[in-house]
Amino acid sequence: MSLALTTTFVATQALYTAAFAVDAYLFSLPVNAVEDEPAPEPPADEARLPYIVLFYPVLRELESTMRTTFLSLGKLDYPADRYRVIAIPNADDRETVAALERLKGDFPFLDILKTPPTSDPSWQLVWDAWDRSPKAYWWHRGPHTRDRQLPPKKTRQLVYAFYHTAEALRGEPDLLINYIDADSCPPPDHFRAAAEGIRRYDVLQAQNVAGNLNASQAAALHAFDHMAWDGFKYPHLSADGRHPYWVLGKGLFFRAADLEALGGFHPWIAIEDPEVGLRFWANGKRLGILRGSLIEEVPTTFREGVRQRKRWVCGFLQTLGRPLNELGLTPLQRLQAWTNFLPCLFLGVNALGIPVGALALAEVMAGRSELPTWTLWLAAANLTAFAVSLGFLYRQTWRRTGLVLTRWRDRALYMLRVNPASILIWWLMWVAPLAIGLWMYLRTGGLVWQRTEKVDANHDLVRARYGGELLPGTAAAAAVTTEAAE
Repeated sequence: MSLALTTTFVATQALYTAAFAVDAYLFSLPVNAVEDEPAPEPPADEARLPYIVLFYPVLRELESTMRTTFLSLGKLDYPADRYRVIAIPNADDRETVAALERLKGDFPFLDILKTPPTSDPSWQLVWDAWDRSPKAYWWHRGPHTRDRQLPPKKTRQLVYAFYHTAEALRGEPDLLINYIDADSCPPPDHFRAAAEGIRRYDVLQAQNVAGNLNASQAAALHAFDHMAWDGFKYPHLSADGRHPYWVLGKGLFFRAADLEALGGFHPWIAIEDPEVGLRFWANGKRLGILRGSLIEEVPTTFREGVRQRKRWVCGFLQTLGRPLNELGLTPLQRLQAWTNFLPCLFLGVNALGIPVGALALAEVMAGRSELPTWTLWLAAANLTAFAVSLGFLYRQTWRRTGLVLTRWRDRALYMLRVNPASILIWWLMWVAPLAIGLWMYLRTGGLVWQRTEKVDANHDLVRARYGGELLPGTAAAAAVTTEAAE
C-alpha cells in the first residue's frame, strides 16, 4: 500500500475507535424511563389530572393521513374535559383547512387554530412575550434581532399556537403541551403516561417506531435509523440529568409555564427540537422517557430520505453553534452536547473507511500488506466492537418490530432487509445528507419548511389496531383477514 493509503487507513480506523468510544460513553449513561419506576399514587379526583394541549402542525397534508392520526387520537384514554387537540395549519393553506373542517365533523375533539402571516396584529402577543423574556436570545441579539419575518415552517406555527393557547388557559396551573407530526399515531395511554411522568420529570419524550417499515427497502433502512437512535441510544440521554439532551420533535410533553419562562421556540433553526431540548437541560429541567411509542411513517424512497435527513443535519449543526454560547455551557458540557450528534457525523467516515478497509484486507490476504501490526489489531478491535454493537442493536430491533408487526414472518422479512451488508451500504450513503446538510448550514439554509411527503402509509395498520374501515382491495386488508382466519 502507498503511504497515502496507509495514512488514510490508520486515520479512518482511529476515527472508528473514537466513534465506538462515544457509543460506549452514551450507553454507560442510565435511562430514566417512567414505566421502570414505581408509580406514584394517582390523583383520586380526575379533575386534578393535568390539562393537556396537543398541537398538530400541518402543511398541505392528505386528508386520509390526518384521518388516520385522528382515529388514533380518538382512542386516547384521558378525561375528555382535560385535553384539547388543536390543529395549526397556515391560514393560507386552504386545502388543508378545508380538510380539517370536514374531519372536525367526525372527530369533535378537534379544534383548528389558523396561523396568520406575521404582519397580522394577533402576533403582537408573541412580540410582547419575547420582549419580556431575556431567554429568547434570538429576539434580543444576533442577526435576527426583533425580526418579525419568521420563516414559514413548523416552528412558526408552534410559536403562534403556543403563546395564544397559554394565554387562553392561564387558569390551568399545570398546563402540559404535547405536539406530534401529521402522521404520528400515539398509543391510547399517551396522556395517562405523561400525567404520571410529569410528577417526577420536567420534560417527557415518547419513543417512535415506523409502521411502514416493510413498505420498501428504503423504508426498512430509514426505519432502522429510528431503531438505532430513538429506540436504542436516545433514552440514555435522560442520564439522571447529567447529560445535555435534545427532544425528538414529536411526542414530547413539557409544562407551558416552563417553556414560556425560557422564551418559547427558536424560529431561526431548521428543526426546533435539538435547541429547545438543550435549553430545557441548561435550565435544570430533567428528562424522562416514555417507552410507549408513537407509530409514524418513514419515506419509502431514498430520495425522500435524504431530503429529510439533510434538514436534520443542518439543524444539528445550527444547534451546536451559537446556541451553546448563548446557553453558557462549559467546555465539557459543549463536548457532551456534541456527542449527541457525533454518532451521526461519524457515518461520514464510511466514505473512506469502507473502501480503504476493503483494499487493506485484500492486501493482507495477498500477503502484500505493509501496515504496522498494531494497526491490524486496531482494525480487528473495531470490527469486533462493530459486531457486538450490531448484535445488541439487532436484538433491540427484533423486539421493537413487535410493536407494529404481529406475524413472525413479517418481522423476519424486516430483519432480512436490514442485514449487515445493506446496513453498511446505507450508512455509506449517509455521506449525501451529511454533505448537503453541511452546505445548508454554511449558507444559513433550512429556514423554509421542506416537508417530508406523507402518504397515509399506516392507514391499514392503524385501522386494524384501533378499529375503522379498511380500504377494500389493499394488500394489508387481505393480510389482516388472513391473520384473523389463522
